[in-house]
Amino acid sequence: MSEQAPRLRLAGISKHFGSIQANNDVSLEVAAGEIHCLLGENGAGKSTLMNILYGLVRPDAGKIFLDGRPVTIHSPHQAIELGIGMVHQHFMLVPTLTVAENVILGTRSLLSLRRLRESVLWDRRAIERRVGDVVQRYGLKINPGARVASLSVGEQQRVEIVKALYRGVNLLILDEPTAVLTPQETTELFKTLRSFAASGLSIILITHKLHEVMEISDRVTVLRDGKVVGRRTTCETDMHELAGLMVGRDVRLTVEKTLARPGAPVLMIENLTVVDDEGRRLLDNLSLQVAAGEILGVAGVDGNGQRELALAIIGILRPTSGEIIANGQSLIGRTPRQIADAGVRHIPEDRQQMGLILEFSVADNFVLKAFDRPPYTIHGLLQPSAIIAYAQTLIERFDVRTPSPTLPVANLSGGNQQKVVLGRELDSRPRVLVAAQPTRGLDVGATEYVHKALLAQRDAGAAILLISTDLEEVLALSDRIVVLYEGRIVGEVPGDRANVQQIGLMMAGVQGAQSAARQEANMNEV
Repeated sequence: MSEQAPRLRLAGISKHFGSIQANNDVSLEVAAGEIHCLLGENGAGKSTLMNILYGLVRPDAGKIFLDGRPVTIHSPHQAIELGIGMVHQHFMLVPTLTVAENVILGTRSLLSLRRLRESVLWDRRAIERRVGDVVQRYGLKINPGARVASLSVGEQQRVEIVKALYRGVNLLILDEPTAVLTPQETTELFKTLRSFAASGLSIILITHKLHEVMEISDRVTVLRDGKVVGRRTTCETDMHELAGLMVGRDVRLTVEKTLARPGAPVLMIENLTVVDDEGRRLLDNLSLQVAAGEILGVAGVDGNGQRELALAIIGILRPTSGEIIANGQSLIGRTPRQIADAGVRHIPEDRQQMGLILEFSVADNFVLKAFDRPPYTIHGLLQPSAIIAYAQTLIERFDVRTPSPTLPVANLSGGNQQKVVLGRELDSRPRVLVAAQPTRGLDVGATEYVHKALLAQRDAGAAILLISTDLEEVLALSDRIVVLYEGRIVGEVPGDRANVQQIGLMMAGVQGAQSAARQEANMNEV
């Protein structure tokens, strides 16, 4: 490390949002040419801290120093002027514009860009040359003249990086940059970041993925409940220590599961097609089966039909054509209530929007699907004592950390909210369980609990359809894996033979990988 002043120093940063303290006296240093990971569970304060640095949020207390100079940052524009760039998890690109136009758009308003395009001063080739110079200088593989709508997710992310580099930043913040990437795109991104660091660029990577911290970073700062709980040089620590710092207790990082003993198919989907109002095929002639006592994992980059598949099974989305059969009964045309009564339960991808009523109590959320039936309602009257008693049983069984069953579920942590959803859905002993992004936004401790619960259901005979964009999760839990790409299943592999690179290629729609997967599936059947 250099003896000169660090590229960035945050000193005593604090920020409140009402009664919630998002950052509490946080200090951080990043050197020139360093890749620094900011690690922590969901809600630990990582994004708030970086939003303060980028001028999106004003701190209540604390100071920011750049190359030893104190600075005040009130806006992203000011941050950029000071050499700070940020690539957000959700990209800020205009799909109908070219790469070069999106890069230029970062320096002027969309209206002024449109006016410039219509004027005699507009020189597309000159603009593409200027952007191309930046692309070439940093070794990024992107065509400045390509329309953003035609690019892969990984390429779109590179456009966001080019936008920052074009403005001359020397400190680049990336917020969960691998969340929407295939394994190959992640490898390419990390190669690019190492090259940036070697040229002197400082990089802050916000993440909760421990293996990525170990692979890419020079140093790591761990946040928990808004406070710094650890600073480590990466080569002097390991994932186990970092996980313990994140959640404050010892955590098992590997999933232990027994060999599956699948029975007869319980969930059967045949030629399922969903077409939206604009004629796009969100699901395209999709067929699959899930047997009793197995977990079928659905891998794929987010936005390739996963959400539509889950919603079609549980009756919220009506398919254009095809058949869905569970426990020998057709689910087509049935209501979500009828489908739940048929033994199909659902862990939704967004627990707060689809799984819970946040202003209701923990107890009321446990009985959402049965509140109008005995013993919770008798002769049209709710029975609060029965509801509380049932809730208390599930609180103990599913280890929900709450001071009272009458507490609004909004007051619980994300992990405990997910336990409420799990308790309600699993207590009915479902024969089919659709688990959509079951650990999204959860820390490693809560993730460990959810994984154990899913495996226990499998071992009890449930047919589980696991839909997850977390490839590690799919690989760890699944007995079989299918890959979803543009609404179609493009490959299937046995869980114990899954190859990360092969699955990653299928996630990107590479044809050769699909053929290899089909051959392996056929060999497995033989």
